[in-house]
Amino acid sequence: MTSSNASSGTSAAERIETVRSRMSAAATDAGRRPQDVELVAVSKTFDMPDIVPYIDAGLRVFGENRVQEAASKWPELKERQADVELHLIGPLQSNKVSDAIGLFDVLQTLDRVKLAEALTRARDKGARLPRLFVQVNTGEEPQKAGVIPDELDDFIIRCQKEWQLDIEGLMCIPPVNEEPALHFALLQKLAQRNGISGLSMGMSGDFETAIRFGATHVRVGSALFGTRT
Repeated sequence: MTSSNASSGTSAAERIETVRSRMSAAATDAGRRPQDVELVAVSKTFDMPDIVPYIDAGLRVFGENRVQEAASKWPELKERQADVELHLIGPLQSNKVSDAIGLFDVLQTLDRVKLAEALTRARDKGARLPRLFVQVNTGEEPQKAGVIPDELDDFIIRCQKEWQLDIEGLMCIPPVNEEPALHFALLQKLAQRNGISGLSMGMSGDFETAIRFGATHVRVGSALFGTRT
């Protein structure tokens, strides 16, 4: 799949610079250091030839939604550029845990007991676990994955105490038709309450708002790669 704005004449390097400039301005306006916000380039649905120019232009952190899709392109891309960091930002089935931990450096979508237990079993058998973020369903949408806010504190305690899992951050995807700032503020509050520093929130349309509320990782796809066709 290719980007629909590939014909616009802007190069990968120019698109990266545009996004980074917006990130830097948002961080500075919020009294934060621009280097404290990581750009996660969401390369889901894009093929290797679409991604290579972004690696060549210096991007090193990428996000994918599906284990199977990522497995079809990222082993070869990581051979090309060994210091690439790959984040899983889509749901993970428990039976795909072994595949995921062999491929991803960060798992942003830990969202249920069954998955925590599967990760624990894999670790106890000697696997190196990715860094972990808990996905929070801030809008409590029934069709969406994530721990609901009222159950988050208990889930994090179980992760830390029962399974000895190190939770580095929280992640959310706000409801489409609601003001994202409300959800970013809630995620920031939940993270502070649990002593968690990482906040993955904000996408192409709202990452500047997310940075204002403390995002440490913004997940940007279309502003870099173009509209998915």
